[in-house]
Amino acid sequence: MLEEHRMVQELVTKFVTRDLMPLEPAILAREASGGKYALTGEEEAPLRATCRDLGLWGLDAPEEYGGANLPSVALMAVEEEMARTVVPFTIPPDSPNLHMLVQVANEAQREKYLAPYAAGEMRSCIAISEPAAGGDPSGMLTRAVQDGDDWVINGRKIWVSNVPAADFIILMARTSPGKREQGVTAFIVERGTPGFIIEREIAMIGGKKTYELVFEDCRVPAANVLGGLGAGYAPMQLRLNVRRLQMGARCIGIARRALEMMCTHAKQRVTFGQPLADRQAIQWWIADAAMQIHACRLMVQAGAATMDGGGDVRNEASMIKVFGTEMATEVVNHAMQCHGAMGMTKELPLQLMANQVRLMHVYEGPTEVHRMAIAKRTLKDF
Repeated sequence: MLEEHRMVQELVTKFVTRDLMPLEPAILAREASGGKYALTGEEEAPLRATCRDLGLWGLDAPEEYGGANLPSVALMAVEEEMARTVVPFTIPPDSPNLHMLVQVANEAQREKYLAPYAAGEMRSCIAISEPAAGGDPSGMLTRAVQDGDDWVINGRKIWVSNVPAADFIILMARTSPGKREQGVTAFIVERGTPGFIIEREIAMIGGKKTYELVFEDCRVPAANVLGGLGAGYAPMQLRLNVRRLQMGARCIGIARRALEMMCTHAKQRVTFGQPLADRQAIQWWIADAAMQIHACRLMVQAGAATMDGGGDVRNEASMIKVFGTEMATEVVNHAMQCHGAMGMTKELPLQLMANQVRLMHVYEGPTEVHRMAIAKRTLKDF
């Protein structure tokens, strides 16, 4: 990692420790009492201001839009540091869709959507999954039919995050009924468009919320086709691969925090006249966690380097998705076990960390689907 990228990572580390960690008790108490797992406006505003002051804004946005355009290798280190806390804050902009927009948005779309998005003035979400399609995006049933200068969209999407706060949604719909991947097109649908209905909010584990959406004769102008007609699958996969690498980095950050908590507690807690840290079972948990975190970080760094070099990162992204989530699950589980009854309480962040990692086993492609993809690619090589 370049020295300037290391300096950014150190700056984020200080931001997490100084500005985010002190908010954890309030966040945990709010979630434990049944309140919303989110920052209030009064809590979030100074954090966004601090990010601007520190230069932690638009880290992966293009330079022409005021961003730092950091490479993936540096961004993964940032993701790792941010995941050390359960405070639900993302350095602006909320960038998962940024890479997709950068790749395929035309000039008009860049001006209308990408520029304010990169500046943190707009937010977005993406709708891919459907009730009947599961982990196979190519099996989606939502249809878009051209009618003059518009496209009319009908269908249903589910498990969509960040919908209420989104100014626009990137919607994947089928425009060629007889095709699979080649028939999927991406559309930009603005909030408030007639026929765009938020059907219901779905409470998830880990304090998360997702949404089911319905599109009933939702009319979108042809100018809002994102990328080529029938060519939405490839940029969608780019977006998913970026997210899978980010997921691996976040798993490292979560596991690091869990390991730190386990070590601190093991040295302080004495049972039957002996510190937990002196017991072989605990020592092996700690050793395994340290090794697995190191291995996962190397995998993420290698995958990010492949992405920065323009290589095909699909297989590495799948491996990172599987290895990272299973690694973090084991480390957090051992940290909870080490804490005993205290590890089962909502006073510690471990329960939120455990549930959030559990979610990661499913979103951006279930673990089983990724194992299947890895096996198919490996079988072709021998």
